[in-house]
Amino acid sequence: MTAAVGPGLASLKRSRLFAGLDDDALAAIAAKVSLARFADGEFLCREGDVGDRMFIVSAGTVAVVTTGDHGVPVTLNTCGPGDVMDMTSIFEEKVRSASVMARGAVEAWTLDAGDFRSLLVSHPQLATVLFAVMSRDLHRARSFTPSLSSGGADTRLKIAFFDSKPYVEACFRDHNWRNYALQFFETRLSSDTVGLSAGSDVVCPFVNDRLDAAVIEALRDSGVRLIAMRCAGYNNVDLKAAGRLGVGVVHVPAYSPHAVAEHAAALLLTLNRKTHRAYIRVREGNFSLDGLVGTDLHGKCAGVVGTGRVGKCLIRILRGFGMRVLAHDPAVDAQFADENRIEYVPLPYLLSQADVISLHAPLTCDTHHLINADTIARMKRGVILINTSRGALVDSVALIEGLKSGIVGAAGLDVYEEEEAYFFEDFSAEIMTDDVLARLISFGNVLITGHQAFLTWEALGNIADITFNNIAEFVAGRRGAELSNAILVSSC
Repeated sequence: MTAAVGPGLASLKRSRLFAGLDDDALAAIAAKVSLARFADGEFLCREGDVGDRMFIVSAGTVAVVTTGDHGVPVTLNTCGPGDVMDMTSIFEEKVRSASVMARGAVEAWTLDAGDFRSLLVSHPQLATVLFAVMSRDLHRARSFTPSLSSGGADTRLKIAFFDSKPYVEACFRDHNWRNYALQFFETRLSSDTVGLSAGSDVVCPFVNDRLDAAVIEALRDSGVRLIAMRCAGYNNVDLKAAGRLGVGVVHVPAYSPHAVAEHAAALLLTLNRKTHRAYIRVREGNFSLDGLVGTDLHGKCAGVVGTGRVGKCLIRILRGFGMRVLAHDPAVDAQFADENRIEYVPLPYLLSQADVISLHAPLTCDTHHLINADTIARMKRGVILINTSRGALVDSVALIEGLKSGIVGAAGLDVYEEEEAYFFEDFSAEIMTDDVLARLISFGNVLITGHQAFLTWEALGNIADITFNNIAEFVAGRRGAELSNAILVSSC
């Protein structure tokens, strides 16, 4: 950490804490405030220390970090420019309940308690501004503060969301017409973070949260009665443990099939016409067309593996392109096939005939590594492979060999079998240690998106509504198979 003298008035005015003050007050504060600079990974303050100053982030991003049950750091929140950290320490010394760590280079103003109290005496205007900011912060963090009722306690059903992002919180709050008490955590649910669910009735995890037997037992012991997955997949949940421990599990089997199907089509179109490469070229002033030749999709053969709601939606899109469509699914929908002029065929035949293969199957013991060295060897040379379903449907090492041999002409992946370590987070400043993922990204004919196929406002709204409906059924007393979207036993 390096320190400097206080910032100028213009810099102070850019902070939401000081923006409403006149120049005299700002000048007095500038004389008391110090500008500190922190390198990536440095701590602004540490958990367990006695706090006697507050921090106002000027530039960069900081993470609020606490220590998990096994000593593993757990990120509770992230804050950026204008955010105020440890404001309550200016009123009294207290032990900090979390650490604040720089993510990348950070600048922060520091103001100690004694200086602040003297400023309040000389510039009462500061008190009004401070309380306004504190009021906004409390409103922003209302999910962490029990609401007061006439009895002095919040009796609403409490739901803890893990692996949350701003768009998740915004959507679920907007759809919370039942007025549940919602609490959002950016960190993923694991054995190190399960303690954050204390006091909750329901947890709402996502695809990369880890719900093994130990986590589910800890949830049960803390009073959680229902695991409400806000996604279709549930291979990260130990269902046998949940059944044994009496914890219900529900999911969102379908939300917006159009969102995922349209993303699959977008990956296909991008790879076929190489628009991702053309975009980069043109930005660099290169308008040559060498290497950008595509092919007409009209008249080509598409193979769709899995004809649930998403698969059927994609089939309609592909038929709109004028493609011949072959489908494979254990459950044949003859009426749908007749209406859309498609043909259900065995998987080996589909693999040998399709110019494009799109995967829309659930992940089970039977479908794990459905695409492997043997099935790739059956494919038509130059095939375009699309996977927006489950990462482990594809053996990634076998896919790399298929790309190197030219059997797979291009691959569009929105999922990856080891995505838990990377997806949904920013690792742009770090070295990628997953050699398989790094190799896939290195191919010019591979397009990877970070599990974003579901990410439309319509889909998010459907996910919120279905999740809340699942919870409402549980609250109404339904259990097991009585729940519309219950998951009862493991598929393996």
